[in-house]
Amino acid sequence: MTAWVRAIGAGMVLVWLAGCGGSEEPTSDPTPVAEMAAESPEPATEAAPEVPPFTEPVTIDVASRLGQDRRLTVQGETNLPHDTRLQVLVERELSGVRWRERVSVAQGGFVAGPFGPGSGLPDGGYRVTVEVQEGSVQPASVRARLGEDNEQLQGPLVEQSRHGLGQVARFTKRFLVGSETRHTQDRVEVMEVE
Repeated sequence: MTAWVRAIGAGMVLVWLAGCGGSEEPTSDPTPVAEMAAESPEPATEAAPEVPPFTEPVTIDVASRLGQDRRLTVQGETNLPHDTRLQVLVERELSGVRWRERVSVAQGGFVAGPFGPGSGLPDGGYRVTVEVQEGSVQPASVRARLGEDNEQLQGPLVEQSRHGLGQVARFTKRFLVGSETRHTQDRVEVMEVE
C-alpha cells in the first residue's frame, strides 16, 4: 500500500507543477528590441567646454590677525583656480605645536581659523604655512586646470610633493605674538591683539 500512496503523491505533485507551467498570457505587449531602440534615441553627447590650463606662476599672500581671545585667523589671497583645496598650518616655533585646517579657494581668497588653544596663543614665534594639496585630492574642475598631478603649477612656490604624488605649492610666513617686540634680524611680522 505504501507504493500506491507514493504513486498518488507523486502524481499530485506533477499535476501541481503542470499548473505552474506559465501558460498565462503576458500582461504587456513585448516590443521588439529594434523598435525600442528606434523609439528612444540616445541623447546627444555635448562636448565638454575646453578648460584652459593654469599657466601663471602661483601667488599666495597671507594676512593674519589676532582676535580679542588671542586666537589667530588667517586670510589669504591667491591666483589659484576656484575650489582649489589648501591646507593652512600654524606652528608654534618653540614647542612645535601645530593647528591645521583644510580650506578651498573661493573668489581668489580663503579664510582659516581661528587657531590656537581656548586660552589664546602664548607669546612667541609662529609660522603660517599654506600648501596646495596634491592633485589626487583636488576636485575634477581643479584637476582639469592644474593637471592630474598638479603638473601645471609653476613659479618659486612650487616643489615636488614629499610623498612623490606630483607637485605642490607652499607659502610660509613667520610672525611674533607678544606685547614686546623681540630683537630679530629675520623678516617677521609682529602681531598685536586687536
